[in-house]
Amino acid sequence: MARQEKIKVLVIDSEEADYIIVRGILIAKDASKFSIQWVASYTEGLRAMKMGSYDAYLISNDLGGYTALDLIREALKNDCQAPFIILAGEYDSEIDRKAAEEGAADYMVKGSLSARNLESSIRYAIAHSKHMREIRLLNANLEKRVKDRTMILEEALRELESSREELSRALDREKELNELKSRFVSMASHEFRTPLATILSSIALVSKYNEQGENEKQARHVARIKSAITHLTDLLNDVLSLSKLEEGKIAVSPENFDITEFTGQLVQELQGLSKEKQQLKYKHTGPGEVQLDKKILKSILTNLVSNAIKFSSENKTIHINTEVVNSKVKLSVKDQGIGISDEDQKHLFERFFRGQNATNIQGTGLGLNIVGKYVEMLGGSIDFKSKLEEGTTFTVKLPNS
Repeated sequence: MARQEKIKVLVIDSEEADYIIVRGILIAKDASKFSIQWVASYTEGLRAMKMGSYDAYLISNDLGGYTALDLIREALKNDCQAPFIILAGEYDSEIDRKAAEEGAADYMVKGSLSARNLESSIRYAIAHSKHMREIRLLNANLEKRVKDRTMILEEALRELESSREELSRALDREKELNELKSRFVSMASHEFRTPLATILSSIALVSKYNEQGENEKQARHVARIKSAITHLTDLLNDVLSLSKLEEGKIAVSPENFDITEFTGQLVQELQGLSKEKQQLKYKHTGPGEVQLDKKILKSILTNLVSNAIKFSSENKTIHINTEVVNSKVKLSVKDQGIGISDEDQKHLFERFFRGQNATNIQGTGLGLNIVGKYVEMLGGSIDFKSKLEEGTTFTVKLPNS
């Protein structure tokens, strides 16, 4: 049968005589049960407690300027695990109460000690201390498990919230797509129907006038057919450009060229689209050499000038200006057209948007949306100023690199 280890007890008492009495009580019945040591001061007791090599501490309440409670508090700060039993010269209910609150396992009066009650107190204190350590360990493990589960739950909640947000965005995109499809069908049915009807009726009249030899009327209807076909081509080009932009199929390819020559030639081409007695006036300031994507720049200018022509009446002047200053290229298109209301201005660059005062003017509502996307691709900015019945000025600023 294995030999039972002795219970190691440290007596902390400034009076050696009291220590001898306590020792005598513990070994009187069976000296093999206990290993008893003694220190006489608060400092020595605390040093021994920090080492943690004892199973229990018997602490005198009088330690020469310190009390047992003082020592217990400091020992607990240093994570002392073994139990404390206070030995007092006489019973004091207030100290007994405080001892329990501070963590002492028992409070005993020296004059009432016996082998039986002292041994029982020590064994109970050790067993209780052991159970409390086990409970603390279980609590620590439980807290860790709860913390781990909480972290897993929080991560699951974050993923759920992320999925919810992604689903919400997907639903919003689906809703937006359905709305765009509806607006496109509505726009296309109107914009295609009108020029097609014009083409069909004009073809019939061209044939009739051809038989009658009325060349002037025939030429007028041929011009109407050309205009209708041009409008359909512009419509299809806008839709195709928007599709390519949405799918990211357009790449920026900058090249060096003279912007005055480029813009001047483009303005001459667009003059052919102008209304009767409309004038396109072009002016440039600064150096002519720039580095930009020609195709994108042409699309931007064509859309802006075409809109100026479309929304201005006959006999009006449209001003196109370009300016190169340091690393910036500035473009502006100013018309004297119908203008844009304050209410419509905030929606101006939205897809398929048509101003309230532009419903009777042909258009897809895509031009400015496309311009905005092209300007963004080039790393630039676009602004405008407008007033009803006085006209609109669009200003585009692009990096020259």
